[in-house]
Amino acid sequence: QVQLVESGGGLVQAGGSLRLSCAASGRTFMMYVMGWFRQAPGKEREAVAVISWSGGRTYYADSVKGRFTISRDNAKNTGYLQMNSLKPEDTAVYYCATSTRYTILTTRASEYNYWGQGTQVTVSS
Repeated sequence: QVQLVESGGGLVQAGGSLRLSCAASGRTFMMYVMGWFRQAPGKEREAVAVISWSGGRTYYADSVKGRFTISRDNAKNTGYLQMNSLKPEDTAVYYCATSTRYTILTTRASEYNYWGQGTQVTVSS
């Protein structure tokens, strides 16, 4: 129904920036909520940022607030995560996800029914 593909990950020095992209296809008009999650080795998957259909509502994890910016361009069927002032603790696989069933912002991974394959972000000191 919906397919998501992340890109833009890589290796960056602490203090640097990266922009992740999430290209969507399929029934993209049903992507009511989009989110970015990350998972470091040995850790649980955690929500980083979430955005509503219109972009009018956003959520950020406390650990990234002020440094990361989530956005979406529905005309291009693409979501973005701009990551600035990166820290080594930001190192993780980052996943794009969407919910076609719920319109409220949620940080629960189980509420998202479509996921990308993930892109590695590594921040060195």
